Amino acid sequence: MTPRIRLAAPVLGTPDPHGLALFYQRLLGWPLRDDEPEWATLRPADGSTGLSFQLEADHVPPVWPPERRTQQMQVHLDFEVDDLAAASAVAEEAGARLLNAYTDPHEDVRTYADPAGHPFCLFVRT
Repeated sequence: MTPRIRLAAPVLGTPDPHGLALFYQRLLGWPLRDDEPEWATLRPADGSTGLSFQLEADHVPPVWPPERRTQQMQVHLDFEVDDLAAASAVAEEAGARLLNAYTDPHEDVRTYADPAGHPFCLFVRT
C-alpha cells in the first residue's frame, strides 16, 4: 500500500519568521496559523498547502540573478495573478523589492525579493 503524502507547506528560512509571515499575509491574504518565535505558518482558509517560515539567525539571502561564488537561489515561489500592476503594487507596499521587470517576450512577469531576500515571481498566465 502506498502511503498518502501531501505537501503541507514550503518553508523559507529567515531571521524574522513573524515579519516574513506578515509580508506574505499581506500579499496572499491567508490567515496566520502558527506564530512562535522560531516558526510561523500561513494557510488558506480551505486548509490546503500553506507557506511556513523558520528562524535562521545566520540567513544569507541569495543573489539574483545568480553570480558565480555567491549564495545561490535554491527555490523561488511563483504566484499567478489576474492583474500584474495591482499585484505588483500590493507586493511593493508590503515591502517587496523589484529585482527585474522583464521586457518582451516576458512582459507578464515581475521578479521580486521578499524582505528576507527570497526571490518570487508574479505572473499573468497567457
